[in-house]
Amino acid sequence: MIEKFLTEEQDPKAVEKVYSRLVDLLSTGEEIIYIAVQKKPLVNLFPDCIAITNKRVLFFTPANLGLSIKFVDFVWKDIVDVHTKEEIIGAVFSVKTTGGGEMAVDYLPKIQGRKLYQYAQERKEIEREARRQRELEQKRAESGAVQFENSPARAFVPPASPQPFSQNNGYTAPAAPAPVAPPVSTPAPIVQETPAPAPAAKPDELTEKLKKLKTLFDNGLISQEEYNAKKLDLLSDL
Repeated sequence: MIEKFLTEEQDPKAVEKVYSRLVDLLSTGEEIIYIAVQKKPLVNLFPDCIAITNKRVLFFTPANLGLSIKFVDFVWKDIVDVHTKEEIIGAVFSVKTTGGGEMAVDYLPKIQGRKLYQYAQERKEIEREARRQRELEQKRAESGAVQFENSPARAFVPPASPQPFSQNNGYTAPAAPAPVAPPVSTPAPIVQETPAPAPAAKPDELTEKLKKLKTLFDNGLISQEEYNAKKLDLLSDL
């Protein structure tokens, strides 16, 4: 199980000790990504170790002459910076937290220091994106809450229920509405054409003139030709 953590000159005994302790510390869904082991130039009996998981960074320090081991851990969302500094002998890996804390291990093999920095940057990028998503969701939630608070409240008016009939309260139930007969279609009125009235006759003035003209003719005052001509003249006015 620990072979994949022995690829960059890690001390097998130190890795095994850290791994056995680390397995008991893992939370649900947490996975070990990398283990780095300190390598001091002269005496390296009880080296410090650094473990990186997908949720945190853990610093292990042997105590009681190697009989026990202490650790300090930092979750990724609380880490603001990771740094690796290569020196003449080995490298120094350090982390800084949001609370201003700082933790570091020196005398790490340079290849292990670089691996720590690489994995730490990848986790920080993932955490940075997760933090951005959380902030966006929080802003959306706050925006929705503001819109909800600003919307005018509408009072609920329950529908009026009919009051039951009672001899005591004197209430008389309203009469049921009379049934409405369906509309009856009325046939369109038939328009009959009325013949135009015949032109009205001339007033009695014409009749009187004709009578006078006949009287003149009967009395021999005008000739037949004059009578016919004058009669035609009067009738032509019709």
